[in-house]
Amino acid sequence: MNLTDIQEIAPGKSRAQLPLPGGGGLPVWTIQGAYPGPTLVLTAGVHGCEYVGIVALRILFEQTAPETLQGRLLLLPLLNAGGFFQGRKRIVPEDGKNLNRVFPAPADGSRSEQIAWTVQEQVYPEADFLLDLHGGDSNEVMTPLVFFPGDAAPAVTERSRAAAGHLEVGYRVPASTTNGLYSCAARRGIPALLLEIGGLGCWSQDQVQQELRSIRSLMGFLGMGTAARVHRGQQEAAETVYVESDADGLWLPRVHADQKIRKGDILGQLESLDGAPLQTVRAKFDGVVWYHTVALGVSRGESLVAYGRCR
Repeated sequence: MNLTDIQEIAPGKSRAQLPLPGGGGLPVWTIQGAYPGPTLVLTAGVHGCEYVGIVALRILFEQTAPETLQGRLLLLPLLNAGGFFQGRKRIVPEDGKNLNRVFPAPADGSRSEQIAWTVQEQVYPEADFLLDLHGGDSNEVMTPLVFFPGDAAPAVTERSRAAAGHLEVGYRVPASTTNGLYSCAARRGIPALLLEIGGLGCWSQDQVQQELRSIRSLMGFLGMGTAARVHRGQQEAAETVYVESDADGLWLPRVHADQKIRKGDILGQLESLDGAPLQTVRAKFDGVVWYHTVALGVSRGESLVAYGRCR
């Protein structure tokens, strides 16, 4: 990586900037272990109102001792600084785009694409494994879960899936997205996961500690000197449904995150301002609610609810 403004914090620990094509840079915090091992890349702040990962990486950097670490941690704690400091859900305010929907990206694109290009060209080559930290946005309630690439190269998918089982969340979900930070990494041969903890523009110490335990267990799985713990209660999704709004309207959910649902249950209703029904969302099968929006006003195409069934 072409890092600048490198500051040595302590032996084995440094903070630096990774320059962006359009100016400015991304903060990169490095912990170089005393022993050989893999490089784990941890990213947070892709969406500026998803806070648990940002706080967790601050604490991880403070608490990890290089003299006990096997390998290297590369922490990118805040990829979307504009969205974070301006409190803008989901988007990079400089161009109004969702950073997690522009991978892979050109170097000469808008601000979101410049960030994505820098990550894919400068950070991916350093990674033996990548974990992208997310949560429900300021308008979402989220069941803690982990996404793994369901249709990458078989070895990448299996390595990612095995690692997912070591994170302290109840569900692992195979996904086929191609334009996200972790999914693009997987398609370049890097085992990768997306961890979801938190939501509603909030964070708590309990959530941060849950995330830190998950990260340290992943480090153990990778042979980086910490203890690996298989989360034996974790279930794998066999099918997931993502429901979007058919129109601008008022969203009235009838479920909550992690709720068990039955086929035919009404999960929510979209209505016009004067109360006319616009869309009724019913469960297609027995399952569990992954997340839903709590926003009353939604626009056409906005995510309303996601649910799945387990194997």
